Amino acid sequence: MSATAIRPTTSRSLDPAQIRAQFPILQRQVNGHPLTYLDSANTAQKPQAVIDALVQFYTRHNANVARAVHTLGEEATAAYEAVRGRIAALLGLPDTAGIVYTRGTTEAINLVAHSWLRPRLQPGDEILVTAMEHHANIVPWQLLADSVGARVVPVPVQADGTLDLDDFRRLINDRTKLVGVVHVSNVLGTINPIAQIAELTRAREIPLLVDGSQAAPHLAIDVPALGCDFYCFTGHKLYGPTGSGALWVRPALLEQMQPFMGGGEMIARVSFEGTTYAEPPHRFEAGTPNIAGIVGLGVAIDWVLALGLDRMAAHEAMLAEHMMDALGQIEGLRLLGETAERAPVFSFVVEGAHAHDLAMILDQDGIAVRSGHHCAHPLLQQLGVSATLRASLGIYNTIEEIDHFAQSLERARRMLVG
Repeated sequence: MSATAIRPTTSRSLDPAQIRAQFPILQRQVNGHPLTYLDSANTAQKPQAVIDALVQFYTRHNANVARAVHTLGEEATAAYEAVRGRIAALLGLPDTAGIVYTRGTTEAINLVAHSWLRPRLQPGDEILVTAMEHHANIVPWQLLADSVGARVVPVPVQADGTLDLDDFRRLINDRTKLVGVVHVSNVLGTINPIAQIAELTRAREIPLLVDGSQAAPHLAIDVPALGCDFYCFTGHKLYGPTGSGALWVRPALLEQMQPFMGGGEMIARVSFEGTTYAEPPHRFEAGTPNIAGIVGLGVAIDWVLALGLDRMAAHEAMLAEHMMDALGQIEGLRLLGETAERAPVFSFVVEGAHAHDLAMILDQDGIAVRSGHHCAHPLLQQLGVSATLRASLGIYNTIEEIDHFAQSLERARRMLVG
């Protein structure tokens, strides 16, 4: 399989106490209660190893990269460039070809929009995305489409929160110039059938971009097996620093792409007669990058791989099952998305209670969840709701925290509904 959903395994289980001890923020109290952090789909908390890596870089190795021959510069450059290999390991790639550093998925998608698609998009062309996309995989395409007279076409979401491959077959046509699909929905937790979608796009020679932001923390990713042409993820959801991420581009396509931004480091030579650009990937990494953030991302990837994706999956599967049972006991609660192939992301509405009010009451019990539209207006509109409450799990969560959350949610429901 190209991506593994969270399922139990027979391998040695994780020790929750040992995991939690590595996250300093989990030791704090919020409103007189121990912090119960159930907002990892928004951003994950950071283990001490990542925090230490940032401090170590700034206190021992801080220098710009690829610009100096002094010792600090060489150390910083070596540490920075080494992370491409860690990203390759995370994504199941045989080498680092095609890996571009970004500030996150939003920048990665904008890069593809401007460097790959803009020169190829004509009036009347279409960009196909699903109705469950994060705004980051909708708005960049809309901006581009509006500028040339093209249009963005949505693939509908089924009532159970899944995609129907027949909708792709129906909507893909000769005007389709790119297809963008989220690997895991940040609202529904749905794990989409990327490999099957890639078969459809490949048959029509249409590039496929996959947003892996929510997949990277939960799935064993094998990009070659997925068969996509662009794959991106963000570091801060993978227990890494904010402002870090990566884009993988099929190398043959990357060679055809022109720079997204101009500046230092992305050039080979500059004169007033013209500029010669650096070879990929550096031609897409203009200016001084988030060096410490990328170094921290490498440590986060090492941390995840050392824990073992199978062991993490088993722990999250156990938590997800308990969460489903707990939510099922709340009167008037409706879970959005009913598929069994899901990551531990749970969005729901409670009859008679607004999501924001519920979230505020939960916060008084030290529980952090997200309320609102989750940067997915089109999806919520299709589902007929204006806002949801979302509880999303990370590797540091426990059964006891889920029980505390369920008890607090029931108390909040009674306060608001009666």
